[in-house]
Amino acid sequence: MFDGVLSLDVLSGPLPMAVYGAAAAILIALLLQRPTPRRMLRLALAAIAGVVAAVIVWLVCVRWLNLFGESLGMGNYLWIAAASCGVALCAVSIGRRPRWRTVVAIAGIPVFAAAATLGINANYGLDRTVGGLLAIAVPKPVALTPPTSADRHYDTELWKHWTPPGDMPAHGEVGTVRIPPTRSGFAAREAGLYLPPAARVKHPPVLPLIVMMMGQPGSPDPTFIAEALDRFSATHHGLAPIVIVPDQLGDPTHDTLCRDTRRFGNVETYITQDVSAWAERNLTVTHDHRFWTVAGYSNGGLCALSFGIDRPDLFANVLDISGEEYSGAEHPDATLRDEFGGDAVAYDRSKPFNRLRSFAHPGTTAIFTACADDPAYHRVAVRAAQLARAAGINTAFVDIPKGGHGAGALNGGLDGGLPYLYPLLGLEAPR
Repeated sequence: MFDGVLSLDVLSGPLPMAVYGAAAAILIALLLQRPTPRRMLRLALAAIAGVVAAVIVWLVCVRWLNLFGESLGMGNYLWIAAASCGVALCAVSIGRRPRWRTVVAIAGIPVFAAAATLGINANYGLDRTVGGLLAIAVPKPVALTPPTSADRHYDTELWKHWTPPGDMPAHGEVGTVRIPPTRSGFAAREAGLYLPPAARVKHPPVLPLIVMMMGQPGSPDPTFIAEALDRFSATHHGLAPIVIVPDQLGDPTHDTLCRDTRRFGNVETYITQDVSAWAERNLTVTHDHRFWTVAGYSNGGLCALSFGIDRPDLFANVLDISGEEYSGAEHPDATLRDEFGGDAVAYDRSKPFNRLRSFAHPGTTAIFTACADDPAYHRVAVRAAQLARAAGINTAFVDIPKGGHGAGALNGGLDGGLPYLYPLLGLEAPR
């Protein structure tokens, strides 16, 4: 039952409609009263207090502390203002007659907060369920048959030779797996896993691998890339890479900097050693790392580029979707102090843009995507593509007209980036 609650859709369907409906009903109940000068004054004070509270939240969280690294956008500010005004209205209604008004006002405080939370979450569109919104994963174990030594040879022209067998399903499978932090000791949450249709047959072919990381805050949710690859596999005879979505955060509030640190643990070792070793032991994926891709969105995009630069022997391909510019970009002063001991030279040396200037590995392909209406991240992606080309990397930049820095950017980046990968991975005729 608990898993059923965590799986409820928070973007559409009965739950958000019920919350929005309850908020509207409470608002109407508290406003429907005979107007008197005193009551109108209370309502005016509640509205002013709500707007002031929203402005204070904006000043402290966005302008001063820069908790989000960017503007939240007018839609989200309106939700914050609406919730603040609603809570203020509840506050001035408590203790007023008739008694039911107090009960409704007390109930209205969490309802208004919940409605604003759902509205803001819907603007981003990244967390689709109650569990995703609360950063609680619902385990969905996947039955895996460990590959044999004969399952390591990869047909680099799989697109030409593969014929789908009769037992191939129409869609891939999504689930969760526990990847032990054998070498890193990193406290990761369960990883997401996507098996394309071709991997779900009795005798599956060896397939390429994508290691995909999500943003921060966030969870290792394979839904978005699974849906994108299901669309691609439908036009490629069921062929798509197998995907692991590991947890590079450990905790949704942690920015682990895509590095091994004392504070957050050995996340780089976890991704590049524990996850890769687990994949080779447990999945029917090629051991030829020319057909491995490291991908990521936002914070995960930064990690993808970082790991691609550090380990070109492990990941020959990088897909960076609206990636951050460098570790701790939202709080550079605190990162410099806390993680680099004030050593500005070491901090600069760790930044991917600076590392690209000395990168030399012609076998690497890097694909960068960003939305034109997300100017800060768009600028980062354009500059990253320029530096990658200058380093001799096979580079592509996908300019997405609209999508912001939420689900639109992620879906657009996947739909725009995967067509470049398919020929490189042997899943489509070379261009």
